Amino acid sequence: MAKESMKARERKRERLAAKYAKKREELTKILKSTDDSEEMLEKKWEAMIALQKLPPNSAKIRVHNRCGLTGRPRGYMRQFGISRVTFREMANFGKIPGVKKASW
Repeated sequence: MAKESMKARERKRERLAAKYAKKREELTKILKSTDDSEEMLEKKWEAMIALQKLPPNSAKIRVHNRCGLTGRPRGYMRQFGISRVTFREMANFGKIPGVKKASW
């Protein structure tokens, strides 16, 4: 099991990423525009400063997938939302419908 503080930190990052997603998208849209007029360069500069002032944990890239049951950060299977270890245990006990051990 992961420490509760680590799980809480991930939940906080998810909340921050969701909260600032729209603002980050608008600012990056300004930064990626190809117009290089004098006033657009000024706008780009202001957008860059505003983007840097946002909390670092509000970046979508900072969010790390964790197992929904154990909180394990590695071996995450997106399709099921759990880690590979938990998946194997549940599959062996028949708790995941439609999944069975392969044999040929």
